[in-house]
Amino acid sequence: MSHSMSMGGGSSSACKISMLWNWYTIDACFLASSWHIKTHGMFAASCIGVALLVVCLEFLRRLGKEYDTYLLRQFHRRAASLQYQPKVSFATPKFDDQRMPGGCGPDASCAPPLPEQRFITFRATPAQQIARGIIHAATFGVGYIIMLLAMYFNGYIIISIILGAFLGKVLCDWMVVRIPLIRGEQSYDESRDEAPASSEPTVCCG
Repeated sequence: MSHSMSMGGGSSSACKISMLWNWYTIDACFLASSWHIKTHGMFAASCIGVALLVVCLEFLRRLGKEYDTYLLRQFHRRAASLQYQPKVSFATPKFDDQRMPGGCGPDASCAPPLPEQRFITFRATPAQQIARGIIHAATFGVGYIIMLLAMYFNGYIIISIILGAFLGKVLCDWMVVRIPLIRGEQSYDESRDEAPASSEPTVCCG
């Protein structure tokens, strides 16, 4: 049983499609008969385009994370503006020769009760949720197209996908972390004029 197929009715320029690993270049077809490789330059452009498509996938993933982080910062700012500290006065216990109720006395300390922790719930607006859905749908669609391209088992295309994933990670997901330093526990040389600077993670690729 043959695992390769030709499309085009026996024509010399028929599409060559294989269900096994292959290194087809000329007459290879991807996704549709209109994507028919007829020259080496066209095949090279296809490989570059596939790699850039994977870079776009990594960019969309990073964009989704950054947008969620942006919304979270907005929620934190709104929560900070609504937060207030209630004024609570605690009577100072008077100590005498006998112990106070609750175990308080000259030899025991009475600490005021901790304030009750409260929570504020925020939800994304319809416009914000639609934007999140658009980013997710675009990410899902690009990823599905890349999966279909990989299913042609063309070695050059798969290598292009791997290279695109590498470039996308390097360009669009550069790891930058801001860590607060506690005085007396600095990990940098205090004899230097200033500590090494770090910035917030930002969306790359432009």
